[in-house]
Amino acid sequence: MRLKFLALMSSMAIAVVSVPKATAQIPFLFNLPTPSSVSKDSDNRIVTGWIYLDGRRLFQIAATRINFPERSQNIQQNLDEISQNYLRSSAQTVNVQVEKVNEVPVITINGQYLMTVTSEDARLREEDATLSANQITDTLQEALQRAKQERNTQFLIDQGKIAAAIALAMIAASWGVYVWQRRSQQDVIHPIPPTSQQTQPITTQPITTQLNQQQHRHLHEVKKRLVQLTQAGIWGGGTFTILGLFPYTRVLQLGILSAAQIPLRLGIVALGTYVVIRFSYALIDRFTSTLISSGALFASETSERLQLRVSTFSGVTKSIATITCVAVGFFLALVALGIDVVPLLAGASLVGVAVSLASQNLIKDAINGFLIILEDQYALGDVINVGSVGGLVENLNLRMTQVRDSEGRLITIPNSEIKIVANLSSRWSRADLTIPVDYQADVDEVLKLISTVAMDMDQDPLWQHQIVETPKVLGIDNFGDRGLIIRVWIKTQPLKQWDVAREYRRRLKVAFDQAGITIPVPQQAIWINDVQLQQLQENGKAN
Repeated sequence: MRLKFLALMSSMAIAVVSVPKATAQIPFLFNLPTPSSVSKDSDNRIVTGWIYLDGRRLFQIAATRINFPERSQNIQQNLDEISQNYLRSSAQTVNVQVEKVNEVPVITINGQYLMTVTSEDARLREEDATLSANQITDTLQEALQRAKQERNTQFLIDQGKIAAAIALAMIAASWGVYVWQRRSQQDVIHPIPPTSQQTQPITTQPITTQLNQQQHRHLHEVKKRLVQLTQAGIWGGGTFTILGLFPYTRVLQLGILSAAQIPLRLGIVALGTYVVIRFSYALIDRFTSTLISSGALFASETSERLQLRVSTFSGVTKSIATITCVAVGFFLALVALGIDVVPLLAGASLVGVAVSLASQNLIKDAINGFLIILEDQYALGDVINVGSVGGLVENLNLRMTQVRDSEGRLITIPNSEIKIVANLSSRWSRADLTIPVDYQADVDEVLKLISTVAMDMDQDPLWQHQIVETPKVLGIDNFGDRGLIIRVWIKTQPLKQWDVAREYRRRLKVAFDQAGITIPVPQQAIWINDVQLQQLQENGKAN
């Protein structure tokens, strides 16, 4: 049963590659077998593979693609059976010989047939078949003697001591990483505010604080994933090393490598891509916070406007970084799978040219979106009007702008379609009020009352922050069908014009009621000449 298990695990480790001669192995992981690949050529194509003993590579063999699986399995089974017989015996030496059968070298071990060295094996080493057989013989002699020594009791005890030391080192290293992680989490929970914030302007402190918090969160996520990767490396690497110390478990080491090779590579690429994305987010937040603190680009911005611009710039930059990192990670995953990406990149460039010619609107969208963000035409959180639609900007990227109108509809506008845009909340807003007053009212008294209500509201602590300038009563703007139209301008913070206008109208209605001033309704006068009046009188008498 043990012999069948070893034969099965050894056969799993045989790697088949479509190469005509020996190739160098990339040291991605030691003793890592090359991924198998099936050639689409004829069955006479020469492929190669390794023969193993106790999980160690011994020598390569070659055969046609159709004959290789059977030949490699037979040689591996013969070697496993011969090695088990030798290891169970009391003999300390092993007799490995090369015999000539029909002028072809045949290798035997202790009189048992192992393999025939073929011309394909000789071409693999680019030397004579007899010389190749002698090299394989020397390798087998050394490997079998080493396998015998490794099963001595003293050797196993020494390896057990090494395994115990490695296990203790694993525990100590894992505990040290855990303690460092706990201390890092405490620093994140109770961060020490930098002293440079005390000298920053008041308007930039909330924004820089938010950016610093985001930066700390991203860095904390990066540290968390790196700690997890470190813990997995400590326990996985230590366990893998311990398995390689003993000849009985080394075959398990090889089986784990064969089974976990591709998932391990893809996992490392995926985790690395995620860590790079989060780290790029932290760098973007750090860079934006530095720009704000220096005041190089945003010195004249208000706090609210600065918040909108920072959110837009940060979001678009992070989306670009995410797309770039995911694209690079995708190509690295293909490389990890052994796929040649050079033809793929060449084909992708041609496809990109064709797509760019067929989708010029996308290029226009991207260019116009870049200009919108660069020129600060509008940002996330602004209220804009574009043609016949308008609303609150909820999403903005290089391709499109999405606004939410007053009815809750989400409207998507391609950036190339935005020619003229009205921004209702850029830097400041204005409440434009038209107040109808009865023609019979005292105009001077009405103007004075309107101005008084506006000044009182401007001095109210609840509203003076939202009103950025003293309200202006422009006077009588028009003679309307409802009465005199008096116009008032109140300059406010962005997006506060509607709240200010509603409160001002409420206060003005209360003040009008107390002063006995009525707000007129639409009126219409009808003029009737003498003939029409006489006809109406005659019709009345007849009735």
